[in-house]
Amino acid sequence: MDTQQLIFLAIMLISVILFITEWLRVDVVALLIILALAMTGLIDVKEAFSGLASEPAVIVAAVFVLSAGLASTGVTDVIGSAVGRLSGASEARAILVVMTAVAIMSAFTHHLMITAMMLPIVMKLCRDRKLHASRLLIPMATAASLGTTLTLIGAPAFLLANNILTRAGEPGLKIFSSSAVGGPLVIAGIGFILLTKWLLPKTSGVDASEDRFKLNDISTELIIPEGSRWIGKTLNALRAETEKRFKVISWIRNQRVQSLNQEAATLKQGDILLVRTGSDELISFEETQGLTLAVVKKYENRLADGHAPLAEEEQQILKGIIAPKSEFVGSTISQLRFYNRFGAIALGLWRKRGWMTDSISEVPLLPGDLIVLWGPEDRLETLSRHRGFLMLMPFQAQLKKHFNIKISVIIMLASITAAAAGWLPAYLAFAAGAVAMVLTGCVTIDQAYESIEAKIFVMIAGVIPLGIAMEKTGVDKLLAQQILNYTAGWTPFVMLLVFFWVAALLTQILSDAATTVLLAPIALAFAKGASISPTAAVVTVTVGAVASFLTPIGHHGNLLILTPGGYRFSDFLKIGLPLTIILSALTCYLALVSWH
Repeated sequence: MDTQQLIFLAIMLISVILFITEWLRVDVVALLIILALAMTGLIDVKEAFSGLASEPAVIVAAVFVLSAGLASTGVTDVIGSAVGRLSGASEARAILVVMTAVAIMSAFTHHLMITAMMLPIVMKLCRDRKLHASRLLIPMATAASLGTTLTLIGAPAFLLANNILTRAGEPGLKIFSSSAVGGPLVIAGIGFILLTKWLLPKTSGVDASEDRFKLNDISTELIIPEGSRWIGKTLNALRAETEKRFKVISWIRNQRVQSLNQEAATLKQGDILLVRTGSDELISFEETQGLTLAVVKKYENRLADGHAPLAEEEQQILKGIIAPKSEFVGSTISQLRFYNRFGAIALGLWRKRGWMTDSISEVPLLPGDLIVLWGPEDRLETLSRHRGFLMLMPFQAQLKKHFNIKISVIIMLASITAAAAGWLPAYLAFAAGAVAMVLTGCVTIDQAYESIEAKIFVMIAGVIPLGIAMEKTGVDKLLAQQILNYTAGWTPFVMLLVFFWVAALLTQILSDAATTVLLAPIALAFAKGASISPTAAVVTVTVGAVASFLTPIGHHGNLLILTPGGYRFSDFLKIGLPLTIILSALTCYLALVSWH
């Protein structure tokens, strides 16, 4: 072993220790790897920084922006609602629907994002249908990881594996190449969970986002403005189209409450609807879509000089909690002359218990009520010091651009089609899709930048040169030869099985991307010496890294569901160990059959 190989092994060992211990953030470790490789001369500076402009890094960044476009236009909400409707009251049916939907979605974006998005949806489904959350959350997280095996873009690990293959002169993976293995794995995973769901505990757990669910019930008032497309249409027609966005509680015309059961009655300009809606929807109502917040319409002449459109000024929205002995208690917003007194508008009102059916400006305030406030930063800052509020906090919400929902879906499908058909290289197809999301207004440029997980992007940029250095120093061939010496006479299936399990165990302490970068070059060099398809070996390692469910620390998605599901460490092992055994055998067999 020469000096360069020893230096590389030292850098790799230190990197692994830092990744495992998390003494430093993974992106900081990645940057240190780049510097160490360049400064020691193992690779030149251009190669050391090549990861920043690599195809995997570009695709990951683009997919994050595409996903943000789908989220901001409400596509993910539509999918979530559809999952809820299709799940029914049966536990088995709910598992089937949730796992299928999550696996498909995870094939086209980061699985952790899908797990986080689906967690409140599944928790609400469990509460509404009286199902045990523990029976659905492990299946959901399992499907999220399995879904990443369906496409090249499902997990950064597959992008890195493809990069390793092409650098070695092997044919690259196409966007759906991994489906030959991933498809049967998803089916097997769903089937296994359905047959062994009795192994899962029956607990409901505690969702840390409980308050977030309740804040979906913010009361506010909408008005039918001049020129609205709803003028002359029935209330039932409006409710049918907007049921996923808000629920109509009262219908007021000329200060008189109308019956909600008038099927033939039509809406008129100036009609007011008292609705319950979520945080995101509250800031997303636009007059151009036929509905606007009544209180904003009321003060629009006085706001013209001092305010930008509501959705463009999210940083000026706060939520205030009424203090127990506040002077506001017992008074209504109207009686307090809130806008004249404080220069801020009360957009909505949330109450922990009980529903409001009167105009929110006429509801007597109670201790603990939460008011959503909108106004200039200086006025809100002054208001934050008022003793009437227990506290004022930033109002977290994401603008929903429902009018662009079809555009965002078309852009996503066009990007996937262009990459799958070979019309454009994958990185170019998805980069073009990300730009299209911005140009069409599905996401703002700020939202696009915010959507990109910088840690993941930088980590990929750092681990790619680690793989390059492993190949240039010959460490991959050295380790592969040692493995060959120990496995002489073993069948290809058994040898791939060993690589799968090494990856599955290593990913319990490392990320799937880091595991792939460390093992894939060794597996590739080993495969060439053992007359096995290099692609089969690299895909096996990658699947082992992304589809291992042995412990709750193996994937961040498992950590997300640990508390909400009320799980213990052993619960993951009871399902994960037999499932990983089945998947390992299936992966090795399918890889050998698919790539000779």
